[in-house]
Amino acid sequence: MHLAYPAVLAALLFCTGLYGVLARRNAILVLMSVELMLNAVNLNLVAFDVWLRDTLHAGQALTLFVIAIAAAEIGIGLAIVLMVYRSRGTSDVDRLRDSVESDATDEAAREAAAESAQAEAEAEAAARAEKAEATA
Repeated sequence: MHLAYPAVLAALLFCTGLYGVLARRNAILVLMSVELMLNAVNLNLVAFDVWLRDTLHAGQALTLFVIAIAAAEIGIGLAIVLMVYRSRGTSDVDRLRDSVESDATDEAAREAAAESAQAEAEAEAAARAEKAEATA
């Protein structure tokens, strides 16, 4: 078997997964694209293990570890996506990012408004004190 066939297939899988990560807005589709990328890596590991005729089969053993890590990653990722969907009502990645940025902007605006209100109150108190001294 030529090494080019699985290598080309793995490159196509990886590019498809990369496109999915960069272009998709739904968090679940992004997780599926990451899984495609990991499967492309697994295909390369097994193909090179067979091509090199490794007696220890290190590529296949490493593939099992990658599969286990991918299973844990997808479980935790789906739990996070479901929690975010329940709290925010959407799994759209762009909306989630915009809401976080707007929350930080709103908090900064509230702090600035509180500081300006405090400065105005201090200026008003100083003006009252000067007026009281002038009349006394």
